[in-house]
Amino acid sequence: MKVRIGIGAGASTGPEELGVLADQLEELGFDSIWLPEILTGATVDPLVGLAWLGGRNPGLKLGTTMLLPGRNLLRLAKAVASLDALSAGRFLVTMVPGIAQGAEREAVGPAPGQRGALMDEAMPVLRRLWAGDRVTYRGALGQLEDVALSPVPAQDPFEVWSGGQTRAALVRCGRLFDGWLPAFCTPKEAAEGRQVVDEAAEEAGRRISPEHFGVSVLYRRSDPSGPAGELLRSRLRGRELDEIVPAGLPALRALLEDFVALGFSKFVVRPLESPGRWRGELEELAVAVGDLQS
Repeated sequence: MKVRIGIGAGASTGPEELGVLADQLEELGFDSIWLPEILTGATVDPLVGLAWLGGRNPGLKLGTTMLLPGRNLLRLAKAVASLDALSAGRFLVTMVPGIAQGAEREAVGPAPGQRGALMDEAMPVLRRLWAGDRVTYRGALGQLEDVALSPVPAQDPFEVWSGGQTRAALVRCGRLFDGWLPAFCTPKEAAEGRQVVDEAAEEAGRRISPEHFGVSVLYRRSDPSGPAGELLRSRLRGRELDEIVPAGLPALRALLEDFVALGFSKFVVRPLESPGRWRGELEELAVAVGDLQS
């Protein structure tokens, strides 16, 4: 099992910091850089940011958790394929229906109750486009008439993971996606979710590689306060903060070790607040968890 650790740039990481952050990730041996897609936040568009970083850092993998509902299928397929082609197959993507909280709830477009069904309809069409097939499609997401995508992704086949922890999201992952990357979960919850994903894949006549299970982990240096703290606690669903967002690097390492023991091997680690100096933060992270990579 190959353990890999990527670093997620927080929502408050400014454009001027991204290049320096990516340079240091490569130097310190981390696997990838991840940019969030938050439509209403002060963040760069992840596809634009990752394209820029991919040209600047030719050895670094490029990841994002992308909102699928509300997008034009052909535009999405072309943008994703172009980034993967230009980066020689270094693009990592997890598709999600969106955050159903705050301003993001409405900004995504489709109503929250419709988003799962739209993902179900979108993924088979996207798969065919990325495979280079000629596609005719008429449905809830628009119309395509004998369309073939060019360029196609460098990865063949192009792998797409999903997130989410509701039963519907887990079953969808097993039926349609290539891996699972949840967030805000305990090791026990992750193990239970993985079982549902594997069962759904088997029922659909599929198999998800055991290497394709990971977790996005938020960690903190201090207790959150103010609106950010309120939003964070609202996502805990009554669970203890320390169970989900470890305090300090020793606690972060212990949590990652628990996930690894359960067969999870791909991680996106992100500090709750962007550090004042990424260099120092990354050096400490490299010492604390870097040797978990194998």
